[in-house]
Amino acid sequence: MARTRLSYASGATDQPLIGLTIGDMLEDVAGRFPDNEALVVPHQNLRLTYREMLAEVNRCARALLALGIEKGECVGIWAPNRAEWTITQFATAKVGAVLVNINPAYRRHELEYALRQSGCTAVVLARRFKSSDYVAMMREIDPPAELRHRVLLGDEDAEGMVLWDELLAMSKDVSEDTLARRQMEQQFDDPINIQYTSGTTGFPKGATLSHHNILNNGYFVAERMRFTDRDRLVIPVPLYHCFGMVMGNLGCMTHGATMIYPSEGFDAKRVLETVETERATALYGVPTMFIAELDHPHFARFDLSSLRTGIMAGSPCPIEVMKKVVERMHMGEVEIAYGMTETSPVSFQTRPDAPLAKRVGTVGQIHPHLEVKLQDPTTGMTVPVGTPGELCTRGYSVMLGYWHQEEATREAIDRARWMHTGDLAVMDGDGYVNIVGRIKDMVIRGGENVYPREVEEFLYTHPKVSDVQVIGVPDPTLGEEIMAWVKVREGESVTEDELREFCRGEIAHFKIPHYFKFVDSFPMTVTGKVQKFVMREQSIVELGLRDAETA
Repeated sequence: MARTRLSYASGATDQPLIGLTIGDMLEDVAGRFPDNEALVVPHQNLRLTYREMLAEVNRCARALLALGIEKGECVGIWAPNRAEWTITQFATAKVGAVLVNINPAYRRHELEYALRQSGCTAVVLARRFKSSDYVAMMREIDPPAELRHRVLLGDEDAEGMVLWDELLAMSKDVSEDTLARRQMEQQFDDPINIQYTSGTTGFPKGATLSHHNILNNGYFVAERMRFTDRDRLVIPVPLYHCFGMVMGNLGCMTHGATMIYPSEGFDAKRVLETVETERATALYGVPTMFIAELDHPHFARFDLSSLRTGIMAGSPCPIEVMKKVVERMHMGEVEIAYGMTETSPVSFQTRPDAPLAKRVGTVGQIHPHLEVKLQDPTTGMTVPVGTPGELCTRGYSVMLGYWHQEEATREAIDRARWMHTGDLAVMDGDGYVNIVGRIKDMVIRGGENVYPREVEEFLYTHPKVSDVQVIGVPDPTLGEEIMAWVKVREGESVTEDELREFCRGEIAHFKIPHYFKFVDSFPMTVTGKVQKFVMREQSIVELGLRDAETA
């Protein structure tokens, strides 16, 4: 008897993996495209060609050696999107230091945890960002004993800290030959980056990534987008996250393309202005960013005709929003990417030549050199095509592990090196995958499984709904009930009864939200991930509910 086709696929390609370190790759690209613009930062009035950027990276790397930074030591970076972030990223890779990405939204407790857990010996920090006074917080924490150096961006002195220009001046004490010898000590499998997971539950875990992990992932993301050295990418997503530093910086660097940071933090108007002024060919963003850009009151005034492609990722991408990006932002080749910090990050990506339904309604197919399978979360058995299962990936992109957390690593990566994502997905016969929810986000209402993503996608089609997030809240009879947090389009109004009537007859009765909450924004991480656990906690308090005890 023939066996049912199971949900498994591997990504074939004629292109081999890159067997270089990040520092070696940068030198190769700078040699091939020396006069291409590498880095454009309008808010700092800065432009660097690849020749100039390599010189700045080398100067910073020699300065780090002058500080006494050894191979394998951790160097933190706590700053918004600035040129110094990227210079530090490449400089630490050259000297073999492990760059620790510190979330710009962190406060004292989280900062102290990240510095202590990673054992940072140095940290590069901005003076402030938005409402956060970084210098004050740095002084208020109990720093780890290993932390010897604090490097401050800007030109205002701060006691106990070295200014960025003072750091760079130290480079004169270290020769290019000394740097070259240190660079030759690097292996592409060495750890080079620690990225703390969003921390939506419990303490963040430090996903530890190698040169090989992130250099290749950035390369293959840009390859699937058909990047060349003529592409110009606007990067409004935070550099501290893989979306910015890997898909953005390394995707551009491996192709000799241009990285453009429109502002320190996301600003829809600045993004639109920068796309127009810089004649950008590509734009990145999480769904909420694209929604804000599309909804900007002056959207129609901006010339976005130079755009060709881009990526929407970071959280589930609404189909209706994708269609508007294609139609109104000239991004005919826009793609969706899916992954997680622990997989460097991208595992799946759509293709510009795929049918529109596949491009806007799935996260695409598995990336080159990677494998995927969907398995039953309870039994561990691979499920048939068309059946929801936990998505697991394997290959070069899987992290080395969580920094100094062996037990957590074993829970995430099994003995066969499959990374368990915790996401529920469905694969079709052509290997396209659709994410239907998180295992723990799934709502069980009266014995019926409800995937929030499905309800969200339907509510997005309502003409007055700008954005929506669906959660489960406790119910004494049904176990859980459905609740929708809704953002209404500017200038529009809608009632709960209107939305319920809109759902009736269109989706199953048990999927229709029982509760609605109209909001201006959702609680989010700095990377644009909606924190549904916060929404649930707030809703329980506001509605006077409580979780039922379960066995």
